[in-house]
Amino acid sequence: MAMPLGADGSGNNSKVSDDLFAGAAPKENTGPLADRMRPRKLDEFIGQDHIVGPGRLLRRAIQRDRLSSIILSGPPGTGKTTLARVIANTTSSRFISINAVLSGVQAIRDSVDSAKRERDLYDRRTILFVDEVHRWNKAQQDALLPFVENGTIILIGATTENPFFEVNKALVSRSRVFQLHPLGDDDLLAAARAAVADEERGYGRWIVDFENGSLEHLVKVATGDARSLLNALELAVETSVDPWPPAAGARVFVTMDAAEESIQKRAVLYDQDGDYHYDAVSAFIKSVRGSDPDAALYWLARMVYAGEDPRFIFRRLLISAAEDVGMADPAAIGIVESCAAAYERIGLPEGQFHLAEATLYLATTPKSNSGLAYFDALAAVEAERAEVPDHLKDANRDAEGLGHGAGYLYPHAFRTHWTAQQYLPETLKGALFYQPGMLGYEARVRDEVLRRRDAQLAAWLSGELDARMPVSPGAPTSHASAASWTDRAEAGTANGLAGLRDAIYKLAFPPRHANVLVLAADDGLLLREAVRICPEGSACGICRSENSLQRLAYSFTDVEDLCKPTVTACGNAESVSEAAAAVAGHRNFDLVVAAGFLSVYGDEAASIAGIRACAQGLTREGAPIKIVFAERSPQPGIVPGIAAPFLDETTLEAFRKADSLFFTEERTPGYSAASLLRAIAASGLEPGAVTVYRSEARRSLGDKEAEAWLSIDSPYGAGVNTALGTTGTSEILVALKKAFSAGPVDWPSVWNIAIAS
Repeated sequence: MAMPLGADGSGNNSKVSDDLFAGAAPKENTGPLADRMRPRKLDEFIGQDHIVGPGRLLRRAIQRDRLSSIILSGPPGTGKTTLARVIANTTSSRFISINAVLSGVQAIRDSVDSAKRERDLYDRRTILFVDEVHRWNKAQQDALLPFVENGTIILIGATTENPFFEVNKALVSRSRVFQLHPLGDDDLLAAARAAVADEERGYGRWIVDFENGSLEHLVKVATGDARSLLNALELAVETSVDPWPPAAGARVFVTMDAAEESIQKRAVLYDQDGDYHYDAVSAFIKSVRGSDPDAALYWLARMVYAGEDPRFIFRRLLISAAEDVGMADPAAIGIVESCAAAYERIGLPEGQFHLAEATLYLATTPKSNSGLAYFDALAAVEAERAEVPDHLKDANRDAEGLGHGAGYLYPHAFRTHWTAQQYLPETLKGALFYQPGMLGYEARVRDEVLRRRDAQLAAWLSGELDARMPVSPGAPTSHASAASWTDRAEAGTANGLAGLRDAIYKLAFPPRHANVLVLAADDGLLLREAVRICPEGSACGICRSENSLQRLAYSFTDVEDLCKPTVTACGNAESVSEAAAAVAGHRNFDLVVAAGFLSVYGDEAASIAGIRACAQGLTREGAPIKIVFAERSPQPGIVPGIAAPFLDETTLEAFRKADSLFFTEERTPGYSAASLLRAIAASGLEPGAVTVYRSEARRSLGDKEAEAWLSIDSPYGAGVNTALGTTGTSEILVALKKAFSAGPVDWPSVWNIAIAS
């Protein structure tokens, strides 16, 4: 329960306490209401569901008593100290508490000494709670660092400041940071009503009524701070009757006037050296990035009004011009720089016009972050120590002796001033870093960049790919390994399965604390991404076979135990929801990823029943759940298009009709947009719009693939044989072999993606 917190929790001196907040259980109706109503166990904790809700990482760590060092960061009254008290009441470890405001290095030494004795004599861990940890200077924080690092101390630090700025970076890097949010109105109402109803610690011995709107006023003005709310509630209740306390069973009526007098509205804070400074500029830049000129101007005005240095604002705008606008409008940097130079000449107050103009320009111009490709290239440099290819080396010095520069093609010697040749080191051949955007300047150059890249890839990869390439839909199942090999090859590229993964999670956009269920998770790609982007929630995977289960278990050996996904095998599509609930230990899922799920089990009716069970049984009552579907879309016309240059018109037309008939009769796996929406509706869900993900690949195919596709044993080949006869099928086979021998061919892969709720 994110309830009101005391000032420090360790008493008013620096003495180390073996009992968290000595005398934690106050006597009946003594002490402030905010302290009396502190939760004593995890189930009483209200709010902060994103870190302590069912299935969340921190809740699991507390329940299993496997806590590692953590830092709790958040505004006052959100539950940091209360959560520390809950941990103290739950853990079997020794728990001691100090306050950074009142304690120094000696208190740290005392804590460490007692922790060592506890470990050596009783083999018992020690958890040290440090309230207001940011108040320690660097030397004091450094004194604690080695003992956190070697495990002598398990640290719980609490701070109202941003720990990444105010706490020693080395200490932060050895701890997991949890951000507590201001409580919502519903949470505050629940806390207030609990205080009114509690006979032992609150006001349950009297009949407390509120004038219409008065309790809501207390909640609204408390602005997420439970301590502020309960302090105001205490004042409003206990000043509404005279004398206090009245006889048990007496009626206490709190008027709106009493509520308004009991709580004061807060002034908007802005500290140029603290969180408010960073939060305001963060909101400003995010508004610019989000192309919201109204919000951008508001946050700009708020910073200027509070006395922020305009030069700092211009620096952030210059960064945004490159990071957020980038190649969509390369002129943006020049415009912001011109405004900054004009400000230097003019100053305030007229210089505010130039701040506003630079802000409005960036907020309204197209956006692209494709410049981040540089950091992908930097990562490749850090991972590789590759040689410069000989044809790119300086030919002025060593051309004759070492062959430097030999084979280089001078682009200006060609009509278009460009030719396809390899510019990357051999070990990075075919690597892709830059992905041009689709807005502004980049939209004008995108097609040409991609066309040239395709030509380069075709030149580099011709004849180098493994012959085991994907077979046509409907080919014999003996060739399934070929498709899986290609999927693995594609997974490392932006346009392959990794691109599909990114498209799915970009559409679903789960928060960091989401509990994610991945169905048909046999390849682990989507499950691993769920673990990565939801570190404060949990991930659960359902695979179809025990072999896949063993492989997945091995693939996550590099992930720490608390963050590992829970995985199980389930061969029955209808039972996946119960399997997930059983292995995860809860039903509190926020997102279900069902990529290929409707197809892989081979029974659409059972798969639909499984989805329906997930939607109905894997969420708390009234809580929203999203299910994202992704299914391959049948693509007729690919094979006839490849063979077309080598067929006469009559045979080609007959081949196209046979190919179209094969897909029209839906004898091949896959879902069109319409059939995917029908399946979602049949699951009892409300589907959203269908998003199409398409990737293009250049693939080297050979005689084996052509023969497999047109074999009479393949559904596709059987359909072609029926339509064209043996002679016509033989002509098509010859044409395909000629097409494949001419070099790589274009092979599109199309997926339909939809979110349902």
